[in-house]
Amino acid sequence: MPAKGDGITKRRDGRYMARYTIETPEGPKRKTIYGRKYKEVEKKLAEARGDAARGLVFDADNLKLEEYLDRWLTDSVADTVRPTTFERYEQIVRVHIRPTLGNLKLKNVTPAHVRGLYREKLEVGLSPRTVQYIHVTLHKALKQAVADGLIPRNATEAVKPPQVRKEEIRPLSAEQVKILFEAVQGDRLEALYVLAVHTGLRQGELLGLKWGDVDLEAGTLQVRRTLTTAKGGPVLRAPKTKASRRTVKLSPTALETLRNHLMRQLGEIDQAGDLWRENGLIFASESGEPLDRRYITTHRFKPLLKRAGLPQIRYHDLRHTCATLLLTKNVNPKVVSEMLGHATIAIILDTYSHVLPNMQERAAAAMEDALT
Repeated sequence: MPAKGDGITKRRDGRYMARYTIETPEGPKRKTIYGRKYKEVEKKLAEARGDAARGLVFDADNLKLEEYLDRWLTDSVADTVRPTTFERYEQIVRVHIRPTLGNLKLKNVTPAHVRGLYREKLEVGLSPRTVQYIHVTLHKALKQAVADGLIPRNATEAVKPPQVRKEEIRPLSAEQVKILFEAVQGDRLEALYVLAVHTGLRQGELLGLKWGDVDLEAGTLQVRRTLTTAKGGPVLRAPKTKASRRTVKLSPTALETLRNHLMRQLGEIDQAGDLWRENGLIFASESGEPLDRRYITTHRFKPLLKRAGLPQIRYHDLRHTCATLLLTKNVNPKVVSEMLGHATIAIILDTYSHVLPNMQERAAAAMEDALT
């Protein structure tokens, strides 16, 4: 029986019902709103009509979250990000989000569901950083669903991911670096470790270097690409940021080590003969192929540290070693920042704040010396 107001009727079970039409990509579609109270339905109907008039059509219907995430990965993520980034998103969806929330309807996902997901992952032992990656992935996916008019709001907006503690850096001291260089002397990848400390290049940047990037006469190298590891194997890509594309001046030790490395590689090319695959890479396998970053870390770097009796640091800590040694020698932080390819000097000041107090003491002493 019709009730008060246009478009609202009262059902036999006592509930109120309103129907209205929306325009979808597939054509006009009828939608229904139910409620126990007339005013409740009237308000929902007004909101729905207003949203429809503004082009905000929420038509998720029975679409499950797992179905939407598959569509999102295919339509919105693939071909718009690096292969390694896509693989990371896909893994997070497949391993962490689908098993817990996948069967929920997209429109029914609430902040409580999201909080439960994060709590469950922390309880089974995942790190806060991994849970934050889950948050970023789900947030991006639901943000796209809102933009597409499938849902009215992003459930992750009301949820705070766990705080991630800043990862402690463990640079080597100058004495420890000397021990490292002694231990690696004569190794076919000796130059890889020497350049890591002398230039502060990231591991992927070092493994992506080609001989055409180096000017042995001028003593410089240019960072033009980085090597990443995808499912299909190593992939060479352009650096992510403009700051990462840079020219670095080589120290005499780094330059001499590179010259020796070139002579060693020429000998390997002669020995390999037709088996050599020329890629122009400075650091390559014994057949000229790109090196696997994980292989370098697990099978070369970690055993090297153990043989040398050095702390089990990360390979990335060689980059921190470079920055710390330069800062302790009063090299301008701006120069260090540009050398390492940071977007802003703030990264240097924040990451290596433990070095700055000593620098300030020396600055104070220098001022006293200048005025006395």
